Amino acid sequence: MRFPRGRRRLVIAVAALLATAAVAVIVHRVLAPAEVSTVARADYPAPARPAAGVIGRLPVAPLIVDGRLRVYAAHRQVYADQPVDGRYRTSPYWSYRRWPAELTAVVASGSTVVSRWSDGQLVALDARTGGVLWRTDGPKPAESTAVVRRTWAATVWDAPGLQLTDLPDGRVVLVVTGDAQARGVELSGGRELWRVELPGRCRSDVGTTTGGQLIGLDTCAGAATVEFRDAATGVVRERWRPPNGPDGLVVTPLGCRTGRSDCLGLRTAGPGDEGGRGWLLGAGPPVAAPALDPAGAALVGEQSVVVLDGVAVGRSARTGTELWRSASLGTARVLAGQPGRVHLLTEANDLVTLDPATGRQLSRFALDVGSDGTGWAPGAVTAEDGFVAVERLRKPVDPTGDDRRYYYTGEAVILAAT
Repeated sequence: MRFPRGRRRLVIAVAALLATAAVAVIVHRVLAPAEVSTVARADYPAPARPAAGVIGRLPVAPLIVDGRLRVYAAHRQVYADQPVDGRYRTSPYWSYRRWPAELTAVVASGSTVVSRWSDGQLVALDARTGGVLWRTDGPKPAESTAVVRRTWAATVWDAPGLQLTDLPDGRVVLVVTGDAQARGVELSGGRELWRVELPGRCRSDVGTTTGGQLIGLDTCAGAATVEFRDAATGVVRERWRPPNGPDGLVVTPLGCRTGRSDCLGLRTAGPGDEGGRGWLLGAGPPVAAPALDPAGAALVGEQSVVVLDGVAVGRSARTGTELWRSASLGTARVLAGQPGRVHLLTEANDLVTLDPATGRQLSRFALDVGSDGTGWAPGAVTAEDGFVAVERLRKPVDPTGDDRRYYYTGEAVILAAT
């Protein structure tokens, strides 16, 4: 059947319009901003209390949440699996994905997981279901030259520009910083408490304190100065420099609950660790704590733990009084601490866990799984809820190498219970 010429042209035009419309719909679906939330279909798991030892290995770094879940980061996704003591990564318990924004940081407190995205959005998720609790705009993350490697450890264990702190009245504040702005957001509902302008890259975050302050390092006008900003109001309450401190000040948080949040102390030093000094944080200015002066000293609760000349020594961080010493570990280094536990790694990659108050050994075992062996170097590490997770790096460590050269195996993270 042949159409008259005029009708044929009309049919072709209509077909072309329909094809164009179809392409437009497809392009919109593919390129338009999108959010996909896949909530949990199983019951919230109970807290796990596994026996001390290696649990398994994972391809990505887990954030232990509420003692029940492992939360992971990906390019445009934050997701969880369970059980927390599972030997391998399993199918997602829940998942949250955005597009085209990229995930830049993740933190958690209790059963609330907060994700930060490259467009500045903050999205809080309920760890029990994966459902969205609230979302709000925040300052866009500062541009970073840091390499984000395939384990995403820096995103979930360090969370740049995203920190938590507890206020004296019991509220938890999420402090969000970028190059030019900082905001305080109430964790329970996402309500903005304050926002302030920042001077730029001459100021950087150090961490937050257990007393509700954001610690920053300001090098904008002369000698580097440590600032303490009230997390409830955004007001700088104190600016401080260590007596006779070097101009090129390096400040490291100590005794943090997780990442750089809720820290009990800090250490100041100059270039090349010149004049390193430890300090305890409280309501007033930092208080000198010589027990924290040595490089590598860990602050765990009220105790300082350090390995000196092959001997692990525990001291009162406040008075410097020696509490215990252990010479039976061999060559070792302090790996991490968490409430009631300090973790040391021996030269043979045994993980030794001690009570920081008494030095009593709580557990000791080789960080080995399957046939992997222990011929690796430790990379990033986290310790929380009785668990320790460590990145395993290929020896000799090449910081400039690609991921295949940098990591020891494809499943580079080893997870252990202590």
